[in-house]
Amino acid sequence: MTELISKYLPLKRSEKYNRRKRALATSIIGALILLALVISGFFIGTDGLVVNFEAANNAPSLQHPFGTDWLGRDMFVRTVKGLTLSFWVGLLAAFISALIALLLSLLLVLNKTLDSLVTGLIDLFLALPHIVTLILISFMLGGGLKGVVIALALTHWPRLARLLRAEIMQIKNTEYITVSRNMGKSWYWIARHHILPHLIPQLIIGFILTFPHAILHEASITFLGFGLSSDKPAIGVILSEAMGYLSSGMWWLALFPGLMLLLMVAVFDSLGRNLRKVFDPFKGQKG
Repeated sequence: MTELISKYLPLKRSEKYNRRKRALATSIIGALILLALVISGFFIGTDGLVVNFEAANNAPSLQHPFGTDWLGRDMFVRTVKGLTLSFWVGLLAAFISALIALLLSLLLVLNKTLDSLVTGLIDLFLALPHIVTLILISFMLGGGLKGVVIALALTHWPRLARLLRAEIMQIKNTEYITVSRNMGKSWYWIARHHILPHLIPQLIIGFILTFPHAILHEASITFLGFGLSSDKPAIGVILSEAMGYLSSGMWWLALFPGLMLLLMVAVFDSLGRNLRKVFDPFKGQKG
């Protein structure tokens, strides 16, 4: 029996280590894919966006892997440019949203009344239909890049703020926080030296997991006509324009941009989940 236990325990430790190792490797691969996408968006020229009626409505080929649209524009170039634009919109919106979530969750440390107000605000935003709130804020701000980024930032912070608030509630009741308070340390000092370091892993993971939601919602409201302007090579604009040509058999106008958008969202989601396993030892021990 002792021999069996001694053989089994190292195996379990090895499995736990290998799971976290695989999660880290998958995260690196996902980050490299996203990096390649962003870099390619900068290096691919704009020649494929020029109107060329001689090449209009061409099906996918070696010359045009994603085909061309009704104006002869290369759909591969439009798709890559659109994904790059979505990446930067999602990056900016997720960053602002994570910053809002962090600042509001830290109000718990300062005052219970402020915490009650923040909790009520979180419940209010979570109770409202997400897409409707996005459209209203974007429309109120006049749409465009500024309106979309602000709308995404103002609607994607509540879930992360609730998660960070729960972490702070646990940390606030620990012994070393009590000792710091008895030593006369201010709540600002405690938040900076004790609470914030514990929140950084959750903040990074929440930031990354906010990314795919922001990108999808940006494409959704742009598709509905309340987001980015039609002169931008955004995925939402591409899909919206393609709807009028699908009945003509031009399936490639919507298929490839839609698949690439889903691929980027899936890579971000996988990156966030695998980083959670790397940062969190308990998640890393689960299959």
